[in-house]
Amino acid sequence: QVQLVESGGGLVQAGGSLRLSCAASGRTFSSAAMGWFRQAPGKEREFVAAMSWNGGRTYFADFVQGRFIISRDNVKNTVYLQMNSLKPEDTAVYYCAVDLNFYGGSHLPYDSYDYDFWGQGTQVTVSS
Repeated sequence: QVQLVESGGGLVQAGGSLRLSCAASGRTFSSAAMGWFRQAPGKEREFVAAMSWNGGRTYFADFVQGRFIISRDNVKNTVYLQMNSLKPEDTAVYYCAVDLNFYGGSHLPYDSYDYDFWGQGTQVTVSS
């Protein structure tokens, strides 16, 4: 069993920055993919970013457009999502998730069905 706890959400003005954290517990990861998703009111959950736990490869949704950075701290078992140049349309609940069946394939998972465990989410609100 894996527990994921997100933190770092909040209210920020357009153009500002936030750093989300996702602390993982329950097991250590020798290989996995960590993902960030978001869900805005009335919309489906969508992929934001993913990172391979072993090797540090990253993949982003097109709408990120270089504004976000995903990183990890292996010692703390934590994944981060640094979000810069935030826009009102980035307002959503942000979730982190882990795909334990990723062993370094050519493509990082971006479908929510690939992920096995999810955090409870953290609210990000960007005001205009």
